[in-house]
Amino acid sequence: MGLFSNLNLNLPYMLSTAIALLLGITFHEFAHAWTANRLGDPTPRLNGRVTLNPLAHFDPIGGIMTLLAIVGLSPIGWGKPVPVNPYYLRYGRRGMMLTSLAGPLSNLVMAFVAALTLRLAWVAAPTGMARALTSSVGLWYLAYNLVTLNVVLAIFNLLPIPPLDGFHILEGLAPPSWDRVLGFLERYGMWILLGLLLLGGVGLLVGPLYRAVAWPLLKLAGLL
Repeated sequence: MGLFSNLNLNLPYMLSTAIALLLGITFHEFAHAWTANRLGDPTPRLNGRVTLNPLAHFDPIGGIMTLLAIVGLSPIGWGKPVPVNPYYLRYGRRGMMLTSLAGPLSNLVMAFVAALTLRLAWVAAPTGMARALTSSVGLWYLAYNLVTLNVVLAIFNLLPIPPLDGFHILEGLAPPSWDRVLGFLERYGMWILLGLLLLGGVGLLVGPLYRAVAWPLLKLAGLL
């Protein structure tokens, strides 16, 4: 038992989760790169990141951790961070805030589009849609994960802890009087995040927001 008691080796679940995460992470990193480029920073474009090619956003260690997360052996996975030079960005801290916000926002848009597409499929062919979801476990998992995992990616990345996007959003909103607090978070944020992951604190922070966002979308998609 022990660690391996958390293993989830259900093949349809694993494949559908991998596809949903691949799409979610790719769009997330592309949104960062596209926004930074639009705000005047050529760094993402020069590094080949303004693309929807998943390989451009693949991080070897993050990819391994993502695979481990799919089977229940890791609490987190990630894509390759987009290089951004804030000195090129228009609007200063606000530009960095907009660039950081673009990633989580793209995941929320993906979750909504997936839910709306499923709703339209139900309206257009309710019998066929029901038959497709009930006859294919993998398809049901994929539909469910496209909604839920994108919501999780968005809310998790909005936590105001470095190196997550939420920290840079907080930097853009915070007054100068918060600089000492922001400096503390920047120095120790990785350790704070690691502690929250290992102790289950992230679930307590993300859970209520996840339910508030994901459940209405799942209901819209006809998956509840």
